Amino acid sequence: MKSLGNKTDYPQKYAPEILETFENKHQGNDYWVKFNCPEFTALCPITGQPDFAAIYISYIPDVQMVESKSLKLYLFSYRNHGDFHENCVNTIMKDLIALMQPKYIEVQGKFLPRGGISIDPYCNYGQAGTKYEALAEYRLQNHDLQPEKIDNR
Repeated sequence: MKSLGNKTDYPQKYAPEILETFENKHQGNDYWVKFNCPEFTALCPITGQPDFAAIYISYIPDVQMVESKSLKLYLFSYRNHGDFHENCVNTIMKDLIALMQPKYIEVQGKFLPRGGISIDPYCNYGQAGTKYEALAEYRLQNHDLQPEKIDNR
């Protein structure tokens, strides 16, 4: 691992190449890994003004897992990057899928209002042909429900 334990050099532009993985030592278990980034910042691609959000990443790992310091630096790399809220969230998810091929992943952004309106994009993915594909469809249809309010009967 290049990031963990070394001096932190913060990227000045969008940097998916900074992401690192390590082996999941519990590949036989299904379990959630959740990251909350309450201080995400990106730039509006039109005005250049900063947009602030909390980014929530939840995934069920397969063989590889994302290393948390590299994820922090990757999310920081959006600080000077101009992109729409929806694209930020989808790009984060796709970069993490390409990196570690999780069984299931979802990414949600809760952006602070600008101009009196907030945008909360949500995206997810489940490995095709598995029970995680069905989970992705269910979670997409019910993404506004809090986990404790979902009736699994």
